[in-house]
Amino acid sequence: MFEGQPKGLFALALANTGERFGYYTMIAVFALFLRSNFGLDPGTAGVIYSSFLGLVYFLPLIGGVLADKFGFGRMVTIGIIVMFAGYLFLSIPLGSNVVAFVAMIAALLFISLGTGLFKGNLQVMVGNLYDDPKYADKRDSAFSIFYMAINIGALFAPTAAVEIKKWAETSMGLAENDAYHFSFAVACLSLILSMAIYYAFRPTFKHVEGGRAKKDETAAPVEELSPADTKARIVALCLVFAVVIFFWMAFHQNGLSLTYFANEFTQKSAEGVQSMAFDVINLFLIIIAVYALFSLFQSKSGKAKGISAAVIAAVAAILYWKYTRVSGSVELSAPIFQQFNPFYVVALTPVSMAIFGALANKGKEPSAPRKIAYGMLVAAVAFLVMMYASRNLLTPDAQAAAVAGGGEGTLVSANWLIGVYLILTFGELLLSPMGISFVSKVAPPKYKGMMMGGWFVATAIGNFLVMVGGLLWGSIPLWIVWGVFLVLCLLSALFMFTMMKRLEKVS
Repeated sequence: MFEGQPKGLFALALANTGERFGYYTMIAVFALFLRSNFGLDPGTAGVIYSSFLGLVYFLPLIGGVLADKFGFGRMVTIGIIVMFAGYLFLSIPLGSNVVAFVAMIAALLFISLGTGLFKGNLQVMVGNLYDDPKYADKRDSAFSIFYMAINIGALFAPTAAVEIKKWAETSMGLAENDAYHFSFAVACLSLILSMAIYYAFRPTFKHVEGGRAKKDETAAPVEELSPADTKARIVALCLVFAVVIFFWMAFHQNGLSLTYFANEFTQKSAEGVQSMAFDVINLFLIIIAVYALFSLFQSKSGKAKGISAAVIAAVAAILYWKYTRVSGSVELSAPIFQQFNPFYVVALTPVSMAIFGALANKGKEPSAPRKIAYGMLVAAVAFLVMMYASRNLLTPDAQAAAVAGGGEGTLVSANWLIGVYLILTFGELLLSPMGISFVSKVAPPKYKGMMMGGWFVATAIGNFLVMVGGLLWGSIPLWIVWGVFLVLCLLSALFMFTMMKRLEKVS
């Protein structure tokens, strides 16, 4: 899966990994921080959380427009600097007064603006690497690899957020609210790493940094499209954008209502084999074994196969050794559940690529729009499972009252959320990397930055609507909360299938 890719892909992917690690470390605890530090109710915390996510994904439109004029590389650099300032500001513990609240809002604006300049333009640069005919047929696999790299950073983020917070509380004697700021400070360090990677390997992708202000005289001429073709492509992209709004609205409940569910309705400890799932090192070892297994079957030399087999055996031995030393129970913290989605993404990406590669060889690989439609159906299944898991549970308000009275309320197994994150990840792998690849391929050459920004605007609207999960969290039965997202995913999938001929015509 890594063979035949341009070196610039790996440099850009690693630069993005560092930035995403810091971002997801912050996001893992941010909703809980809002409620704990400022005493906000779930709905208000949800509005702030979703508004921030909305800005993070809306501002790439502005970043894309600027990059089309001044160059992608320049915007990426400025974005990292602005993000650093925001995370630095957020990491300063100022208490819970009005000044602290205003400072937090200012920090969020810096972070969202910096991300807007950085995120979309980095992805446009990845797509530009595959405008070269030599690499054109590897575009979809490239974005799968790029997406996997994002999730490597996200995999370790929840553990980093929780463990750093615990360390600040125990070693430094900080109150819970102040300890959160140490989790936010991690993002500052990760951005320094991203900047170092970006400039160390810049020669491998410098030729795609350009934009109108910085043209490569040796590059192939930009493809000229007729007004009709340009319009058809933009309309097709807008149809896709309309659908992904509802995917992200549902998917990013992982940081809001699904985190509330983990915090209020999920068992507080795990034992035995189940407890091993909450150790990120164990998850990383499983990822190594998965990739070694693929190498075992794909390698052409006996030596490579032998090394792969040895790696698999070593991982199995380590995991067994760790299992024999499992004793007692492990306390579960709500943010830690967010490690399962990136774990599944990284572990399942080679599986996904192998399946679609086999289908492509037979001429049966679904188009990118069809994959997106399937992704919406899969997301609907995830919320169907949540409806079933919540069928006998109290409402959040009733649960809170039971806990306030000295009880635990009604709790369910952690395996429900672990399973739901697996299903959502299947949907994500069908939709997100394929959607980004579709945009980079279909966008009219003169509007690549703007169209990638359009993808993020759709994502922004979806993230802004994430607040619905927080606003519904209270007196409404949980099965109705999850049912809202199920219906929206089903309707979006139906819309995609009705528009499929138009979408596939331009893809």
